[in-house]
Amino acid sequence: MNKKLQSTIKFSFLFLLGGSIYYCLEIFARGHSHYSMFFAGGLSLAFIDFICNNCSIFKNKKIFIKAIIGGLIITSIELIIGVVFNMIFKMNVWDYSSVPLNLLGQICLPFTALWIILSFPALLICNLMERIFKYPIFKNNKPKI
Repeated sequence: MNKKLQSTIKFSFLFLLGGSIYYCLEIFARGHSHYSMFFAGGLSLAFIDFICNNCSIFKNKKIFIKAIIGGLIITSIELIIGVVFNMIFKMNVWDYSSVPLNLLGQICLPFTALWIILSFPALLICNLMERIFKYPIFKNNKPKI
């Protein structure tokens, strides 16, 4: 399997897994969710893997540093999704206006801290995927002539 196809499969799997997990966490924590949260969770897990495990400047950092990076990735995605769905489309999916240290009511420091904590299991999932994609079935097994 070529590297590009392998990366696409891995990104797609992480996107679907991250979206599903985050959507379910929202249901469990709030009793409801919104489809935009599926996209936020999917993009978050896929980008955490891409940035923390594939970018040379972050690849060899300690897990605590990667978790902070993961929290910042999630916060950034939350800001983008929030601006689009809450501010532009006026869907009112969430509102952090009453939470201290918020920006535009879309992101806030207390939730960034939570995203950092949630980045630890996300990184474990990403590391598991790294191991799975190293199995021979995913390698380029061209016959040698």
